[in-house]
Amino acid sequence: MSTPFRLELKVRDYELDMQGIVNNGVYFNYLEHARHEFLLDKGVDFAALAEQGIHLVVIRSELDYKASLKSGDRFVIEVEAERLSKVKFGFRQRVIRLSDEKVCVEGLVIGTALNERGRPYLSPAIESLFEV
Repeated sequence: MSTPFRLELKVRDYELDMQGIVNNGVYFNYLEHARHEFLLDKGVDFAALAEQGIHLVVIRSELDYKASLKSGDRFVIEVEAERLSKVKFGFRQRVIRLSDEKVCVEGLVIGTALNERGRPYLSPAIESLFEV
């Protein structure tokens, strides 16, 4: 298995809920940002694909919350892509608090790509993510 892509971030105050911890919905934003950075790192430009009429879409998200992040916590998001079927791919992601290496969130985000007619289509750029 290859080394996962890692992106380091820091919790900002406005991401907290009334309990003083990161709001559960914010983790979706963290994971989305990390996926976009992962794709760019692999040479896949999300915006350029959209301009070509190829749209990457999420069709399912599963998150398991294991520990909380608080204001100022530094953390990394790990991203690994895997082929799930002919037209679906998954991003396995983890949010890890750096101070103690505690896994805070584990997620699986399943997506596909659609062409300009709204039909599933994995472009060569997307296919390249799964080459060994």
